[in-house]
Amino acid sequence: MSFLIILVFLITAAAAVPIAHALLVAALVAAATSERVPMDILVQTMVQQVQSFPLIAIPFFMLTGSLMMGGKLGEALISTLSTVLGRYHGGPGQVGVLSSTIFGGVSGSAVADASAIGSLMIPWHKRLGYPAAFSAATLAAAATIDILIPPSIPMILFALSSGASIAALFTAGILPGLLMCAGFMGVCWWVGKKRNFPRETKPWDGKAFAAQFAYASPALLLPALIIVFLRFGIATPTEVSVLSTLFAGLVSAVVYRDLTWSRIHKAVVEAGLSTGVVLLVIMSSAAIGWLLTFDQMPNGIVSWAQANLSQPWLIILMMNLLMLVCGMFIDLPAAVLLLTPVFAPLAKSIGMDMTQLGIMMTVNLAIGLYTPPVGTTLFITSSVAKVKIGETVRELVPFYFVAFLVLLLVSYVP
Repeated sequence: MSFLIILVFLITAAAAVPIAHALLVAALVAAATSERVPMDILVQTMVQQVQSFPLIAIPFFMLTGSLMMGGKLGEALISTLSTVLGRYHGGPGQVGVLSSTIFGGVSGSAVADASAIGSLMIPWHKRLGYPAAFSAATLAAAATIDILIPPSIPMILFALSSGASIAALFTAGILPGLLMCAGFMGVCWWVGKKRNFPRETKPWDGKAFAAQFAYASPALLLPALIIVFLRFGIATPTEVSVLSTLFAGLVSAVVYRDLTWSRIHKAVVEAGLSTGVVLLVIMSSAAIGWLLTFDQMPNGIVSWAQANLSQPWLIILMMNLLMLVCGMFIDLPAAVLLLTPVFAPLAKSIGMDMTQLGIMMTVNLAIGLYTPPVGTTLFITSSVAKVKIGETVRELVPFYFVAFLVLLLVSYVP
C-alpha cells in the first residue's frame, strides 16, 4: 500500500495537481484498493488533525505579518536599515537579509516574507543599479530565515505531528536563524565588494537615523516581546499570536495611523485563504501519515536503517538527503507533515531529541524553497525582479553554501 501511495502521489504531482489535492487523491486511491483500511477511521483522522488548539496561531501570525508590513511600518524599517547598511559593500542586499530576519519575528511565513519584502526591496535595488538577478537571489534565500526566527508556522506543524514543545522549537530556532542571517549578509558583502555593486551615497546623519529608529521601533519590539512571552511562560504560542495581532493593529491605528477598513479586509482575506490551504494540506497529510503508519512503513524504515546503517551520523545523513530531495518537489508544510511521522521513530532510535529533529527538518526543507524545480520563494522573487529562474539560481550558489553549513551544524552539533 505504501508503494501505491507514493506512485499515485508522484503521478498526480507530475500532472501539476496541487500538492494538497495530490496527497488526498493518493490517500483515497490507497484506501479504496485495500480491504484492510476502515474508511470511517481514515476520515475521522483527517478531521481530528485540524481540531488542534495550537493551529489557531497560524492565521493570527499571518494576520500580524500583513498588518505590520503592509503599511508604513515596512517602509520605515527598510529606510532605517538602509541608513545603517546602505553605504557598505553589498549594503542594499544586507538590508534585505536583515529585513527578512526582523520580519521573521512577525509573520512566520517565508512566502509572505518573499512577497512583502521583495515588493519593497527589489524596486529600490533596481533604482540603485543593483543586478536584478542577485537581488532576487538574496531575497529568495533570506525569506527562509523567516521560518527559523520565531514565530514559525512549519515549527507549529512539526510540533503538531511529533508532540514536541512549540516554545522549545521557537527558542531553538533563534540561533540557526541568526547564523543564517550573518552568513547571508557576509555573502552580500563579499559579492558586493568583489563585483563592485552600487551603494547608497548619502552621508551618515545621526539625527535622521535616531528619528527613523524611533519611528520603526515597533517592528523591532514585537519579535522581542514574542520571545520573552514564550521563553518565560507568560503566554502560550496561541495566546502570543492573538496578542501580536492586537499589537500590530494598535500600532497601525495609533502610531502610524494607516489602518483602514480596506487594509483590514485585505489582511483578513489573505490570512484566511493561506490558512485554508494549510489546513487542507494538514488533513491530506494526516490521511497519508495514518495510512503509512497502518502499513508499518515507519517501523520498516527504522528496522532497515538499524540493520544497514551502523552509525548514527549515517542515519542523520540519510534523513538529510531524503529531506533535501523531498524539499525540492513538495511544499514545505506538506513535507513537514509527511516526513515527521516517518523520521520521528528513526530519530528516537538513535537518541536524537525531537527539538533538534524539528530544527534540522526546518533548516533542510527551507533550502527547497529556493531550489528548482518547485522553489516557491525563488519563483516569487524572480517574478518580481523580472529575471529568468536560471539567472537567479546562478546567483544563489554562495547562499546554498551558507545554508548547507548551517544545516551541518544543526544536524551534528545539538
